[in-house]
Parts: sequence; C-alpha cells; structure tokens
Amino acid sequence: MNYIDANTLPLRNTGAIRIHGPEGFEGMKAAGNLSARCLDMLVDEVKPGVTTGHLDDLARQFLFDHGSVAATMMYRGYKHSLCTSLNHVVCHGIPTHKKPLKDGDILNIDITSLVDGWHGDTSRMFVAGEAKRKASRLMDITYECLMRGMAEVKPGATTGDIGAAIQEYAEAQRCSVVEAFCGHGLGKLFHDAPNILHYGRRGTGPELKEGMIFTIEPMINLGKKDVALLPDGWTAVTRDRSLTAQFEHSIGVTKDGFEIFTKSPKGLDTPHTLSDK
Repeated sequence: MNYIDANTLPLRNTGAIRIHGPEGFEGMKAAGNLSARCLDMLVDEVKPGVTTGHLDDLARQFLFDHGSVAATMMYRGYKHSLCTSLNHVVCHGIPTHKKPLKDGDILNIDITSLVDGWHGDTSRMFVAGEAKRKASRLMDITYECLMRGMAEVKPGATTGDIGAAIQEYAEAQRCSVVEAFCGHGLGKLFHDAPNILHYGRRGTGPELKEGMIFTIEPMINLGKKDVALLPDGWTAVTRDRSLTAQFEHSIGVTKDGFEIFTKSPKGLDTPHTLSDK
C-alpha cells in the first residue's frame, strides 16, 4: 500500500492513501462542523407528517445560507442535498415530498457539505415521534458499533481492527453488519482510498498512519446482512425488510489516536438525545 503526501496526488482516486497535514485537518474541521450543524438544525424538524423532501429543502437552504452546497448535488446524476434512509432502507434513500413520516419511523440522514473544497461527510439516526423498543435498541447498538470502531483508530493499528471491533459487537447483539457498503478515504475527494470495511479480522488491511482521513459508517441490520438495490439505482434496502440503522463520522488519525470532524456542537448525535428530543 502506498502512502503519499496529499498535496502531491491528483484529485482522483489513484489507490494510494493520502497523508494530510494541519491544513487538511483544518479544512475538514470546517466542513465537518457545517455538516454537523445542519443535522443539528434538522433535529426539531423530523416529526410525523413531515416529508423527507421538506427536510432536503431545509438542508439545501441551510448550506446555501452558509456559503456551501452538498457534494451529492448532481453527483453521478443525484439531485438532492441529503440521503434519507427510512426504516428498512440501508442507505442512499432519495428524499420525496410524496410520503409523510409516520410516528415511530426511524430515519438516517446523510449529508456531505463542501467547504473550500473539503468534504464534511456524516450521518446519524433520527426518530419521527416515539421510537419503538426494537428500533431504539438497534440505534443504540449501531451507535456503539461506531464508537467501538473509532476506538481502534491510532497509528500502527489496521483497518481490519476497525472492522473486527464493529462485527464482534454487532454479532454479539444478534445483529448483522452490511458488507455491501463501506467507509472510505475523504478530503478534497469525496470517495478515496482506503475502503474502511465494517467487518473483518484484526491485523489485516492497510496500516493506519498519522494524517489519514476517512469515514467510519457502519450499517447494522436487525435481520440478515443481505441488501437489494431498487430500480432507481440508488436506494439500497434490507432484502428481508428488517430494520436497519447507521451512524457516520469523518475522522482523522492523529499521533496518538483520532480526531472527529463531524461531532455535533450541541451533543445531538447520539441515539438517546435524538429519540428523547
């Protein structure tokens, strides 16, 4: 695996892992903070009767008002600022004005703001009304998977350590890890090397080095891990229609651990603060 100074690589995925300096970390902090603030703004807006299309409109305006746009706008033809994944939708759910949220719906909202070319990629779970017990449990497990995955991050560890920590915990809770999607390198490129699998064996995969920037974004199902892609070419759902949840942070590897770029300024990015709002 090649590790290259981020400033010397072309702005495309070459397979090499970019090593960022202080400038990169500052850029990611600004982008990540804006994305987190946008999700904070949406907390009081997610309720029964509201459409995901309305949430998308609010997010687009929020980013515009702060001098930003979403990286997803026109990305491979996608036309929205958010991905809104409801109940059994694993990821890449498309916002719509046609179907209002119902009481007890759980919803992953994924946003990536662009600030001076840097990508602030993050997602978290929301609840319309009051979550059912099994949904609350799933969100707790998924959030803990993210926390355990991040806890493995430090120079000298491997990407396999991250995946193993997530898989071990999820399966101990009788849940499954989606293997069809993964985290990824990030920075001035939306999707870069390395891939961050949310399953695997310890000691395998690329070694983590100070200056690496990537997402960890486990998708955890109450049922089996299998997913299906809907005809729209974007929306991925659990094949057995079981509930699914996801939490995502963008982080950077520091000399003795990691830094989270997308943490909520208001502390609203945990399952309990969202479900008990």
